[in-house]
Amino acid sequence: MKGVKQVVVERKANKVTVVGYVEPSKVVARVAHRTGKKAELWPYVPYDMVAHPYAPGVYDKKAPSGYVRNADDPQVSQLARASSFEVRYTTAFSDENAAACAVM
Repeated sequence: MKGVKQVVVERKANKVTVVGYVEPSKVVARVAHRTGKKAELWPYVPYDMVAHPYAPGVYDKKAPSGYVRNADDPQVSQLARASSFEVRYTTAFSDENAAACAVM
């Protein structure tokens, strides 16, 4: 295919890695057509690329070591944001807050 720079086949993992400037859906369709087998995008990314690797929907027991599911789901990314209720109580007792409560 035009735009493909490198192809790596990992038979034990049943995985083909395609590097280049190509549309992923076209690569999947071509691989499925040429091999006659089911093809899909690799659902895992390295765990350090995800904000919450152990969140429900991200952590997967079937994933290879060091990998978790790709978390493009807005419900999962919601975990990274604190609500105003949480922010109010966590900043009330911080050293940066000059009007903070002091209990002796």
